[in-house]
Amino acid sequence: MSEGPYSLLAELEKVKDKGRPPIHLWNPDNVKDIDMEIHEDGSWFYMGTPIKRPRLVHLFASVMRLEGDDYYLVTPVEKCRIKVQDAPFLIVLLDDSGEGQSQRLGFTTNMSESVTLGPDHGLRVEIDAETEEPALYVMVRDGLEARINRNVYYQLAGLLAESEQDGVPWHGLWSEGMFFPVIESSQL
Repeated sequence: MSEGPYSLLAELEKVKDKGRPPIHLWNPDNVKDIDMEIHEDGSWFYMGTPIKRPRLVHLFASVMRLEGDDYYLVTPVEKCRIKVQDAPFLIVLLDDSGEGQSQRLGFTTNMSESVTLGPDHGLRVEIDAETEEPALYVMVRDGLEARINRNVYYQLAGLLAESEQDGVPWHGLWSEGMFFPVIESSQL
């Protein structure tokens, strides 16, 4: 079988216009590493060169799977491990409606996937050890997260509300009737 993304592309061409492929059903024996990486800013690289075709990046993203700590692009015949610097996707748009506990926070990723913060799409907060600033991540699908970009991060900062969690006051976000703690109020 040929090396690199060309064999992967040949298999992807077979499923590209059929909606999201059933990658959860694919368990190929052919597993390899390829020199593909998703940088922290959401850009994709192959052998150190940026992949500039958005349609191709979207196609690759549609067959991405997380197994343990490893990210793979999966087809029925091969599974290719890739590197991801931070999160595989970025949240680039916020659609907020309602207020308080009735608020709904919808997000769109750089791969044009839309999710609503709620029971199926939770929020994870990671505090940077050097800057002590929180980075926010939203679950998109199947263990794959999207990091909230700076623009959306600042929009969300304006929507923070205070709520008590286990007797401790927190600032966080309401969506779909759920409260997602971001930072303890005492740390503001």
